[in-house]
Amino acid sequence: MSDTGGERPFEELQKELEDVVTRLERGDVAVDDAIALFRRGEELYRACVERLEAAELRIEELTPPAPSA
Repeated sequence: MSDTGGERPFEELQKELEDVVTRLERGDVAVDDAIALFRRGEELYRACVERLEAAELRIEELTPPAPSA
């Protein structure tokens, strides 16, 4: 369960994170399972944030600077 999806699309990672959050919010999992799910959620969250930050940097590189006034 530790694969944060180096090659998985962002949307898959986000969907898995949403599923983890839903399961935790329901509160019907055993404590040990909840801890494992929480850890997995943290991994997925970090992977999503890294992907978004990388995308933002690529966009900034591709966007021409605004003309100065």
